[in-house]
Amino acid sequence: MDEQAELVSYLRQVIGEEGCCVTCGPDDVFFEDGKWKLKLENFLEAWELGETVDEAKARIREYASMGFGLS
Repeated sequence: MDEQAELVSYLRQVIGEEGCCVTCGPDDVFFEDGKWKLKLENFLEAWELGETVDEAKARIREYASMGFGLS
């Protein structure tokens, strides 16, 4: 599994299918300018997740715990 697929899978695990709505596809998690980013519906800019997969997973957990656009 490549890193992008790993992060998409992790995102789905953390927030569940009902939390995904239209976010959680391979086009929503991407690597750009040296950082992993997450594009959420209704937000103009992608959210930075971190430089590594581990940093990105930690940020996904943080965002999900606060409910920012993920549920």
